[in-house]
Amino acid sequence: MSRVRLRPVFKRLWLLAPVATLGGGCFFFTGGCEWGGDGTFELTSFISELFSVDGGALTADTPCEELCQRVSSGTLRSCSIQRTSETSPEPDKVTCVFDSVNCDGRRPEGLCSDGAVVQGTPVLGALFAKIAHMEAASVPAFERLADELAEHGAPEHLVRAARRSAKDEVRHADAMESLARRHGAPMPELKVAPFQARSLEALAIENAVEGCVRETFGALLAGWQARSAEDAQVRESLSTIAPDELRHAELSWAIDAWAMEQLSPEARERVEAARREAWRELEQDAASSHLPNEVARHSGLPSAEVARGLVRELASELMPGALA
Repeated sequence: MSRVRLRPVFKRLWLLAPVATLGGGCFFFTGGCEWGGDGTFELTSFISELFSVDGGALTADTPCEELCQRVSSGTLRSCSIQRTSETSPEPDKVTCVFDSVNCDGRRPEGLCSDGAVVQGTPVLGALFAKIAHMEAASVPAFERLADELAEHGAPEHLVRAARRSAKDEVRHADAMESLARRHGAPMPELKVAPFQARSLEALAIENAVEGCVRETFGALLAGWQARSAEDAQVRESLSTIAPDELRHAELSWAIDAWAMEQLSPEARERVEAARREAWRELEQDAASSHLPNEVARHSGLPSAEVARGLVRELASELMPGALA
């Protein structure tokens, strides 16, 4: 995949992103929004502020499942209706527990931590903390990649680009940690097991999955967020990160082109099979990557439906037939 082909694809898809019309400001969700600590997030909202599809007001007599549909399009785990005080004539709040969003990036082999934060952390902070965790995990991943490329006799410009990418990821992790702390989340601890020597085929498979598929899609999302996030600081941070991530995606495809020339036909088939499966898994992840509507607007991340569509568009350009 050459730079000439990848960049026009990104430019076309980025132009589909809605441009934010709101400036910065504090994120606020009526009633509360917290990370569950078990891979879920919990939203609480006043029933009186929720409306049905046809615009009618909802009441405490409305099933909580229907109320939660108005809160978020996420996958509902459980729900309940409460009164805010003993003096309330009837229940006036609904609490909805949804499955969490998937925020994968380029995952290094041996990653032992998952970027989770403690229960009760604001969802937006937890989101940025998990992204910061993945950016931090990419630092040793690129450092290892550079060393392995050198050991396998790769062109020097690929080795240099991998080392530069590791330095980029340090800055990205710092930027995402800043956003996480701004929204009430600490930086999760990073744990990566010691790396073991591996074959060029193993390197190529990981690069195809984590670089050519997941990091390439992550680069697309970074540019999308840079256009769509309602928070000015998020847009500013992602506007700096997105060009770096695009270079990282291009590096992944350049490494892929070099490695495939070195491998046997049988090994190349295994790399392609892993790449094809990675596209399928990414589509599934995108389809289930629900976020509270307010969090999605604030962060600039697309809805699950749009994210799945972007995966399919990207796959059709980069690996036709992978998601047929």
